[in-house]
Amino acid sequence: MLDIKYIRENLQVVKEGAKNKGVDIDIGRLLEVDKKRREVLQALEDMRAQKNKASKEIPQMKDEKERGKIILKMRELDINSDRLNQELKSSEEEFNSLMAKIPNIPLEGVPVGKDDSENVVLKEVGERTKFDFTPKNYLDIAEKLDIIDVDRAAKISGTRFGFLKGEAALLEVALINLVFENLIKEGFIPIIPPVMLKPEMAWGMGYLEQTNSEEAYHLEADNLYLTATAEQSLGTMHSGEIFDEKDLPRRYLGFSTCFRREAGAYGKDTKGIFRVHQFDKIEMFSYCKPEHSLNEHEFLLEREEKLMQALEIPYHVLKICTGDLGTPAAAKYDIEAWIPSENRYRETHSTSNCTDFQARRLNIRYKDKTGKLNFVHTLNGTAFAIGRILISIIENYQQKDGSIKIPKALQQYFNLKMIKNK
Repeated sequence: MLDIKYIRENLQVVKEGAKNKGVDIDIGRLLEVDKKRREVLQALEDMRAQKNKASKEIPQMKDEKERGKIILKMRELDINSDRLNQELKSSEEEFNSLMAKIPNIPLEGVPVGKDDSENVVLKEVGERTKFDFTPKNYLDIAEKLDIIDVDRAAKISGTRFGFLKGEAALLEVALINLVFENLIKEGFIPIIPPVMLKPEMAWGMGYLEQTNSEEAYHLEADNLYLTATAEQSLGTMHSGEIFDEKDLPRRYLGFSTCFRREAGAYGKDTKGIFRVHQFDKIEMFSYCKPEHSLNEHEFLLEREEKLMQALEIPYHVLKICTGDLGTPAAAKYDIEAWIPSENRYRETHSTSNCTDFQARRLNIRYKDKTGKLNFVHTLNGTAFAIGRILISIIENYQQKDGSIKIPKALQQYFNLKMIKNK
C-alpha cells in the first residue's frame, strides 16, 4: 500500500494515478477517517499522560479528599479510554480497508492508456520466421508427434489442462537447465518455493484486490491460496524481516507449478496449453534499495531478452500503459514472442517494478548505514513460462515434414537435435 503521508502531501498525484489505472477510490472518505483516527490517537495519548501524572501524584497525597478526586478522575479516564479504543478500532478497520483499495501509482514515463490496446511497442528483435510452406498451429504439430495431449487431460481434469509427454517433457527440463545455469551466474539464488499461501500473504502481494474472487484458487478447508506464480512465494518469504543494506539487491530464481482459474478469459485460447489452469514457470524476484529499482527493472528485462535471444525466437518489447498495469505495479514491460500460425505476437514474459507497495504491506525493510530503517522495493520478472515458450519453439522451429528442430541453446541439455514422428 501507499504511505498515508505521501497521499496527504500528493493528493492530486494519487487521484490521477488511480484514475489512469481505472480504479475508483474515495480519497475524501479516506482523509476523513485518517483525520478522525489521528484525533482519537492524540486523545488517547493525552489520557495516558494524565494517568501517568496522576499515578505519580497519588502516593504523595496526604489529603484523602483530594486523593479521592484524583482516583475518580482516573476511573473516568478509564471509561473514556475504553470508548476511544473502540472508536480507534473501528477507524483503523475502515482506514485499512480504504488504504488497501488504493493502487500503486504509475511511475513517470508510463504511457497513459485505458487497456492493453494502448500498450507501446518499444522495439522488435529478430526477423519474423518465414517458411516455404504454410505454418501449422503448434497443437496440430504436437499432437501428431504425440508430445502434448489435451484430450486425455480433459478426460481426467477438465478443460484448460494438458499432458506434456516424451520430448515435450524433456524440453521443459532443458529450458529449466538453460535458465538456472545462466541466471545463477548473475547472482540469482535458486528456490523451489511452497505453492500455497496464507490469506494475509496473498493480500500482502496486492493481487487479491485486482482479481475477482473467482480468479484465485482458494482451498476453503485449509484457508490457503494456490499461488499463481512463484513471485507470490518469493515476495512474501521475507515478510516482517529487515535486510542489511550490504545484502541488497537480493535476487531469487523460483521454479514452481502455478495455478490460475483464467476466469476472465472465457472463450479465449480454450484449446491447447497457452491459457491453462496449471502450468510451470521460472520467475525472477528482486529486493533492492529504492534508488536502484529503476535500474533493477531494466536489468530484469535484459535477462528476459537474453534468454529469448538464446533461443533465437523473434519477439517485441512492450511498455505497459497505466490501464493494464494491475494493482501493485508502478511500471511494467512485456515481451511477446512471434507465433507464425497466428501471424502475431503473443505474451510470454512480463517484468514489473512494484516500488515499496508490497514491502509496506508485508513490512519488509532494510537498515542503511546510518541505522535508519527504510522499505525495500520489490520487482519481478518472468524467466520462462514453460508452456508458452514451448509453443514459441514448436511454432518457430517447425519443419515442412511436421518435425521440430531443437534450438541450439538447448541441444547441450537434449540428446536430440530434432523431434520427429516415431
